[in-house]
Amino acid sequence: MSDEPLAFSPDQFSGLARVFPLPNLVMFPHVMQALHIFEPRYVAMFEEAIQDDRLIALGLLAPGWEQHYEDRPKLHPTACLCRIATQQRTPQGTYNVLLLGVRRLRLVRELPATQPFRVVESEILDDHEPADAETAVGLQQQLLAAFKRSMPKIPQAYEQLDQLLGSQITLGMLSDIVSYTLDIDLGTKLRLLGECDVFRRTRLLMEAIEARGTAGGGRVFPPAFSVN
Repeated sequence: MSDEPLAFSPDQFSGLARVFPLPNLVMFPHVMQALHIFEPRYVAMFEEAIQDDRLIALGLLAPGWEQHYEDRPKLHPTACLCRIATQQRTPQGTYNVLLLGVRRLRLVRELPATQPFRVVESEILDDHEPADAETAVGLQQQLLAAFKRSMPKIPQAYEQLDQLLGSQITLGMLSDIVSYTLDIDLGTKLRLLGECDVFRRTRLLMEAIEARGTAGGGRVFPPAFSVN
């Protein structure tokens, strides 16, 4: 098992993203995702990343990907740049990895196929939070209340939420953590990932929570996350 520092600076990113496409996961900054890598082309991708900048983009496959999976099925244009936090090579030559989401990405142009995996020219999308501290605090309180209403009545989870808020994370971080955790449709998650205005993203997220009601489900809260 190898552990690496998680700090990320945009100048570490070359603009060329190795893209690991997934059919049913929208990744967000500030959370961690475990993956098992076994296809030879993606083993090659991760081995190159481990030796280079340790960066991988998680992208979502567009509908209809099943017919072209072995080729280069279409990707949604918004993805999440991730840093390889830990990796473990198995005796079979596969990898168990833990990824930390670090930034939103816009996928611009895919490069010609010179490697077994896909590489896409990409741009980092920076969050924008208006300089309105009073509105930010109000939205954070509203988001917390809406998320609590949507969760099963588990006091321990409520305590963890309150501790999370007490750690001085920003509204943007909180909205990403909740977006990742919440059991909502992939289309809405893509809209949340693509929205860089933190206030608009938070309001969209609260609308999704209210529409979802108290159906339950979703990932275990809190997810693994980092303030980096």
